[in-house]
Amino acid sequence: MIEAFKNAKLALDAFLADGRNITTLDLAADMLTESLDKDGKVLACGNGGSACDAMHFCEELTGRFRKDRKALAAVSLTDIGHTTCVANDYGYDEVFARGVQALGQPGDVLVALSTSGNSTNVVRAVETATEREMRTIGLLGRDGGNLAGVCDLEWIVPGVPADKPTADRIQEIHMLVLHALVEGVERRLFGDS
Repeated sequence: MIEAFKNAKLALDAFLADGRNITTLDLAADMLTESLDKDGKVLACGNGGSACDAMHFCEELTGRFRKDRKALAAVSLTDIGHTTCVANDYGYDEVFARGVQALGQPGDVLVALSTSGNSTNVVRAVETATEREMRTIGLLGRDGGNLAGVCDLEWIVPGVPADKPTADRIQEIHMLVLHALVEGVERRLFGDS
């Protein structure tokens, strides 16, 4: 079991060693802040554990993170009623795209999570967000898959061990990124107090 902690440390050390990841944190926090400050909203989507991360990220924005402050507009596209309705009528590949069509406006931001970068429903959500003149942030894994280079901003977490990366280590870095983004947005909008 100690290997889990060692591998998590390896994954974090590798993430921090790439200076582009830190630069992208600042750019993404700026992007989110700009949208929220102009009465825009954040949408987030992902499958499985990434769906849970998308929900957690949005509740940190609508609820609170480190401080009491006004609620920020964020919606996780993971409602089970919507998901099963769209999957039944249009297919599972469209479950997030339909949510983006319904809720996304120009200037809003879509945060798309996929540990493989190949989830067709997440790819379709990014395509739909781009069509709607939204900005996009990708939290991806392994080599980034089909979403590599598609979003306005992205992190590609290769995972560990390098020869057979696991989704859990990738998702742990994704959650750290999401928490850092919420902290960055709070500081930008509400100060450091």
